[in-house]
Amino acid sequence: MWFVKYFAVHLLGLGIIKTLGYQCTPSAFTDALPANASILYAIPNGPNSTFGNPYNPGYPTNATNLPPFCAVLVNVTSSSTSSFTFGLFLPDQWNDRFLAVGNGGFAGGVNYLDMGAGLQYGFAVISTDTGHNSSSFDVSWALNQPEKQIDWGYRAMHGSIVLAKQLVTAYYDCSIRYSYYSGCSTGGRQGLKDIELYPEDFDGVLAGAPAWWTTHLQTWTIKLGTYNLPVNASSHIPVSLFPVISAEVFRQCDGLDGLVDGIIVDPRRCDFYYEALLCTPTSNASACLTSPQLDTLYHICKPKHQPPANPSLPPLTTPDNDYVDTNQTFVFPHLELGSEAQWPVLLGGSAPNALGTGYVQDFLLNDPSWPYTDFSYAIVQLADALDPGSPNADDFDLGPFHAHGGKLLQYHGLADALIATGSSVYFYTHVLRALVPQGIPLADWYRLFLVPGMQHCGGGVNDAPWYFAGGGQAGTLATPGVHGVPGFEDARHDALLALMAWVEQGEAPLEIVVTKFGNDTVADGVVRQRLLCPYPSTPVYGGGDVDSAASFACGAVL
Repeated sequence: MWFVKYFAVHLLGLGIIKTLGYQCTPSAFTDALPANASILYAIPNGPNSTFGNPYNPGYPTNATNLPPFCAVLVNVTSSSTSSFTFGLFLPDQWNDRFLAVGNGGFAGGVNYLDMGAGLQYGFAVISTDTGHNSSSFDVSWALNQPEKQIDWGYRAMHGSIVLAKQLVTAYYDCSIRYSYYSGCSTGGRQGLKDIELYPEDFDGVLAGAPAWWTTHLQTWTIKLGTYNLPVNASSHIPVSLFPVISAEVFRQCDGLDGLVDGIIVDPRRCDFYYEALLCTPTSNASACLTSPQLDTLYHICKPKHQPPANPSLPPLTTPDNDYVDTNQTFVFPHLELGSEAQWPVLLGGSAPNALGTGYVQDFLLNDPSWPYTDFSYAIVQLADALDPGSPNADDFDLGPFHAHGGKLLQYHGLADALIATGSSVYFYTHVLRALVPQGIPLADWYRLFLVPGMQHCGGGVNDAPWYFAGGGQAGTLATPGVHGVPGFEDARHDALLALMAWVEQGEAPLEIVVTKFGNDTVADGVVRQRLLCPYPSTPVYGGGDVDSAASFACGAVL
């Protein structure tokens, strides 16, 4: 046998294994490697350790407060012009389970911070660098690099999963009982893409705010930016007016759920009167919008008032200002009312955000000099035709994943201004339309939770609760070294534990309690907790403490 196992004893709970004396050295893994892979290092780490990579622009923050583990870094050649690397954490106390964590934006690099959170549950955890090293907004690595684009699109994730599972099984001399995935944004896309192509990779997937429609999301990012450009146009809304818009949105929409609490539970129920913001001769110009600026606002987020959906078959929404182009072709949904606090990211610059322009320049056209002023629907059509790197996770027939017994728990913040919340509703509805006619209802294996007041992947508007141990959330808290939901280590408060209970005990999540810590710091205690409900239902206030989840129940239909 290629390694020495001195002692192991099974503990209760999640099947924790106490392990002593494994050989955490590069040579210990050699026999498990294919010819195109090599071990860059294998480093044993003691209790309360810190781990990271200071030369990792995508994930510069170290994971801290780690239990004893073996840190492994593996490089895999994926083509004659590309390779990818993945990190693997192997805990001394293993729970017999495997977890892959995702990436964000166009970032390359191993996501050690999310790996650290997973390690503290007892998982053997992996993260891939997707084949390059960069920050989230840097797309230059993709220029004239089709093989690297494929690695980022799907190949590095799947390749890392397959090899990592082999290394885990060999290291512990024990089969993996269950395999899980957790990621948000690009990480959410990676999870969906993987189960579309390789439905047996995971037993459960936690996918947040998935950037699943790359060819439309990145081009919509440009289109959205152009609504508020150029900055010297009379229609331009300066960033200083975003809070003015937000204040009026909350004045009109906050109380529709019966509570004026700084949380808009369902922005689509708000028939917002935009002209309330119109300047008059006596208005303060810093607190109102001109008529041309109102036109811009309509383009950004004006929805058509929708009737409640049929709870058994939610229809597609058809808001006025989704991005719809030639022959009424749907491109991407609008931003939701209540997302204004995050508007500066995509609407506050002198040009559209690089997440859009960089994609067109470096992925699609291989022309860094392409000006965003040349954008037209033809760019969307070209992106759809080429789908460079094949990142789109748009195969809505998830029947093979369902047949495997997989469970999919998806979530999206209703105040997300980086990826419009409606894109998750669109994905869910299209999966429903693909599978219900086949006699496969979704509730038994796929649930979507919309999070009132939550921004992109985490963070809340006006103290809206947002924390439930979703992808990347532990690292967003101001308290380092956190995993799970401190003080609430159960499947009702922790989305990853909820997914595990669904997979392993068949306990579908009927609701999830979401938490807001004071100043996003665990030591400052819980400020507020609220209830999340599976789409299309929403939380309904029943009386009592407005900061307690016990005062709410799932009932109203979107």
